Amino acid sequence: MARQIRKGTTSMTTSQRQQGTIPEHGFGIRMESIGGLGANLAGKMLAEAGVLHMGLNGSQFSSYGSEKKGSPVTTYVRFTPGEQMIRVTEPIDYPDVIAVFHEARLRDPACTHGLSQGGILIVNTSRPPEEIWSEVGVKNATIVCVDATQIAIDERTRANTAMLGTICRAVEFLSPDAVKQSIEDAFGRKYKDMVQANVKTFDRGYEELRQQFFGEAPEVTRKGTVPTLNRGVHLMGGVITAAGNSIQKDLSGSRQGFLPEFKVESCINCAACDQVCPDFCFVWEDREDAKGRKFQYLVGIDYQYCKGCLKCIEACPTDALQKVREADDYADENRVAHVW
Repeated sequence: MARQIRKGTTSMTTSQRQQGTIPEHGFGIRMESIGGLGANLAGKMLAEAGVLHMGLNGSQFSSYGSEKKGSPVTTYVRFTPGEQMIRVTEPIDYPDVIAVFHEARLRDPACTHGLSQGGILIVNTSRPPEEIWSEVGVKNATIVCVDATQIAIDERTRANTAMLGTICRAVEFLSPDAVKQSIEDAFGRKYKDMVQANVKTFDRGYEELRQQFFGEAPEVTRKGTVPTLNRGVHLMGGVITAAGNSIQKDLSGSRQGFLPEFKVESCINCAACDQVCPDFCFVWEDREDAKGRKFQYLVGIDYQYCKGCLKCIEACPTDALQKVREADDYADENRVAHVW
């Protein structure tokens, strides 16, 4: 059974945490992320901290498809007491803790599937626990929210070490000193100038969180599109009549916290952005110019197809496109949809 942290819990000293004991049956942590946020490295550092500095038995591995930014990544970390061997290498289907490194992953119901009763859900988000709870539908669980992306921006690091700090705060038997030592070991081998910045990122992740326990399940208002394809609408044999295309395509999960903001008043309609966009995100409209000639004007961005590569900002000769951090619901509220 996972140890619960409830709203109002005060910080514990390292010595107090070392008094906490790992459950006899072991402890499972599942990290849900996308490529580029460092979840795999975070899992490695966490497992090394438990094995090398805390006397635990531990294992870690990751599951992912093509190795590229934006692809879903799942990392698994197991711990058992030092005298108990780990004899399984299978995925952790029923974890005690689920740490979501990218909020868009919550759109997939499988992301939070299997969270143990009394478990802990940690989410990288600027939103409060109540809003996350209303979407994911978990019950008898503690939801912990930390703005790891903003911390990483401030410290010029990545969100992974901030998430490690929050995980250490949530799991009582984990020693913050041990994990920080693991961070120093990992970065000290190749990136010595990044050690202190990542330790500070860890400390901020440990302190700057919001947490609340929820006993009942909410009426779920999950965001995102649920595919409607099923046996009743498929053609015989699951034939796809328009190969390589899908109305369900949504690349929002690939964005790593940033997207282009469009200022129509500064746009000169030069189409430099459209020429470098790999996913045809820009929406144009035929109008007449001042001389009555037909001309194409840029009217907005279809953020459903935008993966946040930001190549358009580099190409724009004006300030019509600006890099901004993706705020809650910004993409949905400012999306100009393509009419295919």
